[in-house]
Amino acid sequence: MIFYQLIDSETSTFTYLLADEFTNEAVLIDTVLENVDRDLKLISEMGLILKYIIDTHVHADHITGSGELRKRTGAKTAISSEALVSCADISLKEGDEINFGKYSLKALKTPGHTNSCMSFTTDGIVFTGDVLLIRGTGRTDFQEGDAQKMYDSITKKIFTLPPETKVYPAHDYKGFTYTTVELEKKFNPRIGNNRTLAEFTEIMNNLKLAPPTKIDVAVPANKLCGLQI
Repeated sequence: MIFYQLIDSETSTFTYLLADEFTNEAVLIDTVLENVDRDLKLISEMGLILKYIIDTHVHADHITGSGELRKRTGAKTAISSEALVSCADISLKEGDEINFGKYSLKALKTPGHTNSCMSFTTDGIVFTGDVLLIRGTGRTDFQEGDAQKMYDSITKKIFTLPPETKVYPAHDYKGFTYTTVELEKKFNPRIGNNRTLAEFTEIMNNLKLAPPTKIDVAVPANKLCGLQI
């Protein structure tokens, strides 16, 4: 599999480019509007054919590039059916698969940060969006956040994957690029080391974080696939 991890330095957002090395069919996960030209340049240079643009959830910290990429390439956009994004081409449900060449991404419902959060698994990898981060988790204090739902999503779905599964989140703020299920089960300070739901909820209720700076713009824009802001 062709695999690129791209970064938006302003919001510390990871965008992932995956492609089949024989058919050249490609998928982008969690694009950022300001980086559309960068992403298309890389796709063109590699001779890839963009088939799908996936958002792991309705983002609050950046505007998706999905609508612009669809307009410029004809690729289909996909997001959870829980997102209620009417402009998306594909409304994903638990167990749905996005196929590109011989590879596929399987959708897992992992709410908690938002109701629309989904993770995607393929070939020993899981893309966790904003639910499970590297030595951290997404927030639960806005936009349908729910600590119990997040706890269940992580402990009953992500943590049940094989321990060697590589975890690629939608963000990192400390300079890391990936982790594994095994490492997060052991060392994640919020939910690792067999923390109880009560312990996790207490941690999440006392984070005292500032709101995302772009939330008032990003959420409405992302409900429109990032095209009208």
